[in-house]
Amino acid sequence: MIVRFGYVAMSTVIPDCSPSKTMTMASFNKIGDREAAVRRLESIGRMNLHNTHRLLRHNVGSDIKVYRLTSKLIPLATHPDLQDWNPFAALADAFQEVGSFIKKHGIRVSFHPDHFTVLSTPRPEVLSSSIRDLQHHTRMLKALDLPCTAKNNIHIGGAYGDKPSAAARFHEQFGNLPLELRERITLENDDKTFNAPETLAVCQGLGLPMVLDIHHQWVNNEGELPWELWEDIQKTWQSPLALTDVGPGEHLPPKIHVSSPRSPTDPRSHAEGVEPAPILAFLRRIAASTPAVDVMIEAKAKDGALFDLMEAMKELAEVGNGITLLDGASVNIDP
Repeated sequence: MIVRFGYVAMSTVIPDCSPSKTMTMASFNKIGDREAAVRRLESIGRMNLHNTHRLLRHNVGSDIKVYRLTSKLIPLATHPDLQDWNPFAALADAFQEVGSFIKKHGIRVSFHPDHFTVLSTPRPEVLSSSIRDLQHHTRMLKALDLPCTAKNNIHIGGAYGDKPSAAARFHEQFGNLPLELRERITLENDDKTFNAPETLAVCQGLGLPMVLDIHHQWVNNEGELPWELWEDIQKTWQSPLALTDVGPGEHLPPKIHVSSPRSPTDPRSHAEGVEPAPILAFLRRIAASTPAVDVMIEAKAKDGALFDLMEAMKELAEVGNGITLLDGASVNIDP
């Protein structure tokens, strides 16, 4: 089984390379001249895209082919007071340059809209803002000229005191979305509300691919072991929505999230790095039935955690253990 490792948004290795520089609405208003303030926002967005391109070059140099883009590429892009502003026209060339690099090097990228993007909400105004956020993320992927294999990963959302009703509401409100939003979405189990079996059931009902977060599953489960769900989770990556823009004979590898708890007293928070043993235990269990899987590392040390994990993998590979290093960010795991 081929396993590719990736990381989230920021680098702890490359200095002064934030792709998430921003501006508050208060700072925007203080400028006084609205046109000048908008130009400042566009300048920040251009710098964020420039730094994203730098990070992607760093990734290619390190063999990293899985990467989560920051949602903060364009500051204040979804603010209600700036709905008349179209940043994509001003930043079209910068988006195109980044997107061309992504496609040239075969990098799998995604977004993870924040926890305010919830389709299980009973409140119309929250639903509207959630849809607006999904539209914005989809517009960014389109500005990058990326196919529908580049996804927006979200959670089901809150239970609002009645989990079955919330799941049914998600199902209904997701179904009302335009196809261009639905075909870009993956769904992830969370650490407090909708666990892995519940999330899987929603994915099966809607034909959505499921991203299994094994840390979340560890702290929020029904007694199941994560690999016991894997056969059904893997099937969700064969649904029509998962395979949009996937060519004949090609496949989109399932994706999982991994992280380690910060401490025994704070098991839900993410540690700086990741412990290899739990990850390997899971990967070995699924290796026989899985040709390939992409692993997103959600650790505080970002790419630094990935490099540390690969060093640990290298040491394990040197003494056997059914691990073969393929390059700087991927391995082969024997069943």
